[in-house]
Amino acid sequence: MHTPGASNLQVLRDTLIAVDRNGIISSVTNADSQHYTALLQQAENSHQLTSLTDTQFMLPGMVDLHIHAPQWPQLGKNLHLPLQDWLMDCTFPLEAKYADTEFADTMYRSLVDTLISNGTTSAVYFATIHRQATQILADICVEKGQRAWVGRVAMDDPDQCPDYYRDQSTRTGLAQTEQLIHSIRAIPGNENGRVQPIITPRFIPACTDDMLQGLGKLASRYNCPIQTHCSESDWEHQYVIDRLGKTDTEALRDFGLLTRKTVLAHSNLLTDTDMDTIAAHQSGIAHCPLSNNYFAGCVFPLRAALDKGLNVGLGTDISGGPSASMFDSCKHVISASRMLESGTNPDLAANQRGVPDTRSDFIEAFYLATAGGGQVLDQNIGKFEPGYHFDALLVETNASGSNLQVFAALDSDEDIFQKTLYGVTRANIHSVWIDGKPVGTSQQAT
Repeated sequence: MHTPGASNLQVLRDTLIAVDRNGIISSVTNADSQHYTALLQQAENSHQLTSLTDTQFMLPGMVDLHIHAPQWPQLGKNLHLPLQDWLMDCTFPLEAKYADTEFADTMYRSLVDTLISNGTTSAVYFATIHRQATQILADICVEKGQRAWVGRVAMDDPDQCPDYYRDQSTRTGLAQTEQLIHSIRAIPGNENGRVQPIITPRFIPACTDDMLQGLGKLASRYNCPIQTHCSESDWEHQYVIDRLGKTDTEALRDFGLLTRKTVLAHSNLLTDTDMDTIAAHQSGIAHCPLSNNYFAGCVFPLRAALDKGLNVGLGTDISGGPSASMFDSCKHVISASRMLESGTNPDLAANQRGVPDTRSDFIEAFYLATAGGGQVLDQNIGKFEPGYHFDALLVETNASGSNLQVFAALDSDEDIFQKTLYGVTRANIHSVWIDGKPVGTSQQAT
C-alpha cells in the first residue's frame, strides 16, 4: 500500500516490485500483465524473491523532516516547562555534553537504531555545535544505511546563546560548517550521497546577521540543503520582526537561506505573503504537530499551505515531540487539523469556534509522512513507482503483543491501512529496507 497522491491510497495486490542493484525500483508489475508469470518464475529461480504472507503488507519508508538528534536522551522529559526554561535549563546543557565524542557515539547509535526500527528510512537531523560529534552522527548513518541529512548547528549570538554552548566566533562556526560539508561527502561508503550535509542555523534569534549571511553563501557555494526553524512561536516570530523589521521568511530569503533545498521547521505563524514567498522559492515545511502542542501555542494551517501549493512533510521534532514514531506524527496531524476546524474554546459558540474546512484525513497524513516528505527534499522516495528508491517497511499485523488487530471478515484494505496508522507499534515493523537492502532489523521477510 502507498499514497502516490495526498488523496489517493493505492493497494497493489499480487504485484511484483523489481529493484535494481542500485536500490531503484525498475518495474511494478501486477498479475494482469502478460510479463507477470515470467518475471515471477525468473525471481524464484534466481532466489531473489521476497514474498509476503497473508498477515503482512508493505509500506513506503517514513520520512522524518525534523529531528534534534542530541535531544534523544531527554525524550519524554521536562515537557512541563516553558520553552525558555526547557532550552536553558535542560536542552542546552544536554547538547553541550556532545563535546564528549564517546557520549555522542553511544547516544547517536541508540537514536538511529530506534528510528530505523520504527520505520524511519529518511531523517533530517539537527546535531550540535560540535564538529566531531556531528561527524560521528553522519558516520553512523552511513554505517547503518539510513538516508540522512546531517547538520552542525550554528549559533553564535551571545545575547541569545549561553556562554558554555555557542560558537566561539562567527568565523569559527562558518569554518567548521564548511569542513563538515567536505568531510561528510567524503565518508567511505557514502559515494552515492545517501548521507548529505545540511546547512543548519538553529534559528534566527541564535545567529548574528554575519553568521546568517555566511551560511547563505556556503549553501550557494556548495549547493547544500538548508534547515532551520521558522515562525514557530509567538516569541520567536515577534523577536525577528523586532530585530530585523521583517518576518522569518523574509529574513531567510534576504540572507540567501530560502531555496528549493530549504526545510523550514514548524512555520506556524506564516502570513499569506510568507506562504507566497515560500511557494515561489519552492522551499519545504516540516510540520511537527505533536511538538506544536507543547511549545508553539498554535496549530499549523496545513490546509492553507497545501492550497497555496507549498511542499509540506512531517517531523517528529524529537525531543520537543515526545515520540520517535512517524506513525504518531500522522495521528497528530489528523487530531491537530480537527481541533483547528472545530476550535477548542467552549466559551465560544460552535459556529465561531474553529476554522472551517481545515481537517486532514489518514490518507493525506500518510502521504505527508512519505511522498510529501520526499517532495520537500526533492527526492524520489515515498512511493512504489519505477525510478523511486526502494525504501520500505514490512508490517506484520499478527505480531506478538500487537495493538493492531485485523478482522478479515470486517476490514477492507482501506480499513487495514487506517488501523495501521492508528495502531501500529514497533513490534509490527517486521523488516525495513533502504535502497533495496535490509537494514536495522534482526528479522527477515518470509
